Amino acid sequence: MAVITEASLRAMHKTGIPNPFLIEKGDKITPAAADFLKGRGIQVKSFEEQQQQPSTNQTAEAVREIPLGVSNRHVHLSPADVEKLFGAGHQLTPMRDLSQPGQFACQETVTIVGPKGSIHGVRILGPARGATQVEISRTDGFALGVHAPVRMSGDIEGTPGLVLVTAKGTVVLDKGVIVAKRHVHMSPADAEQYEVKDGDTLILATQSDRPVIYPDVVVRVHPQFALDFHVDLDEGNAANLKTGDRVKVIGKNGQFYSG
Repeated sequence: MAVITEASLRAMHKTGIPNPFLIEKGDKITPAAADFLKGRGIQVKSFEEQQQQPSTNQTAEAVREIPLGVSNRHVHLSPADVEKLFGAGHQLTPMRDLSQPGQFACQETVTIVGPKGSIHGVRILGPARGATQVEISRTDGFALGVHAPVRMSGDIEGTPGLVLVTAKGTVVLDKGVIVAKRHVHMSPADAEQYEVKDGDTLILATQSDRPVIYPDVVVRVHPQFALDFHVDLDEGNAANLKTGDRVKVIGKNGQFYSG
């Protein structure tokens, strides 16, 4: 008998978690592990149940679906800006883990201030990274008076700035504000399964009551990534999507799959 924990599942990210996740008779799954699998759209089945069902169509269908995460506005800080906003030597405080291994939402928040307005309580995501970046929705941009371009994370040259404020400090950014371009995170094993490479694009279709087709979803591949499709709050609301929903892969690199 084995006990399956969230920690043991996270350790499997490098090689990929199979879907469905098969367990033997007598195995136990902790509640946190069950929530972890459910949040990623991974089914739990017994070996006996799997052997009793035809696998060909199920496998093909599983490969055609990807779990989704809806991302609200947030801030990534450089180590230097962490200290400017929270004091010398301050370390970001993890509050909860995110879908990507090693990434976490922090207890710390900031106020972001633009030419027309401000938004309070914007969550910081950790760990600290090389350059400070603020990811907002287009709707947020209207409220702030900031015309942020749609960019991939890290591509901040030529983007507008704004001001970050906490009770302990202020940071004036001359660049770094973007609307995040929708994208899919994949491990190398996921990329092999979906027959794509880093920089390819997928055509994805939602399965909600307000169906939408996304024709150019960029694939990002890294050994530390877990399979997840990210959209911002505006895109998620437009299609009645929520974190944990699944989208269907219907093509890649501008070509629809036949059949």
